[in-house]
Amino acid sequence: MDQNTKTILLFALFSLYLSFSNISVAETPYTYDQNPDNGPKGWSKLDHQWKTCNNGKLQSPIDLTNARGSRVHSEAWKIHHKPAEAVIMSRRHDIMVSWKGDAGKMMIHRTEFKLVQCHWHSPSEHTVNGTRYDMELHMVHTSAEGQTAVIAVLYKLGRPNEFLTTLQNEIKTVGKEEKKIGIVDPRTIGFHTDKFYRYVGSLTAPPCTEGVIWTVVKTANTVSMEQLAALRDAVDDGFERNSRPIQDTNGRSVWLYETNV
Repeated sequence: MDQNTKTILLFALFSLYLSFSNISVAETPYTYDQNPDNGPKGWSKLDHQWKTCNNGKLQSPIDLTNARGSRVHSEAWKIHHKPAEAVIMSRRHDIMVSWKGDAGKMMIHRTEFKLVQCHWHSPSEHTVNGTRYDMELHMVHTSAEGQTAVIAVLYKLGRPNEFLTTLQNEIKTVGKEEKKIGIVDPRTIGFHTDKFYRYVGSLTAPPCTEGVIWTVVKTANTVSMEQLAALRDAVDDGFERNSRPIQDTNGRSVWLYETNV
């Protein structure tokens, strides 16, 4: 093999290496590590459409405190969830259950938001009076106008969670492609609806879109250590802790609803 042929071959191999490297970077453009380049503090630098992540004034998550919350004693939502066909998949940074059928809705001040999907973060993203919980579930809803509303359920270590128990086999075998898992009843998530915080924030992952209506249930549910470990094992390496740091409230209003008072 002459020198020119060797040079061409080496160049081809190097180009192939770069192509695979670029694919890897594209698939995992951001992390939750305290890395200034692709961690939360650098998300806005990775894509011009993500500038809001570091420049926005209504970012999530935040610390929810009783002192900051304005108490409201009125009904602020109605929930009508129901069983529907669903799929499960790994989005690399989290595990998501997505409903393909009509899984119901919630009403917030006469606006209807349909349940679309749910996913998990560990530890919790929101904190309550400075306390960070072991896990947080997000139930994502969207309106016909494209607005997003999320119910956040906090979890502490304890008894196994019923909803995760029904999904334990699917979580252990989850992949990067959507996998049909039959009928899934979102009502088995189970959470208290009498006390909750509400504020206007953002998505907690890029592109960090603002205008999201957050409803964070005050009373924490429980999750077992085995269930928490299964969720962490199912995501890609490096995403076992997939929680965005607490963001500045920038003077935002936070309402504490107590509908049973």
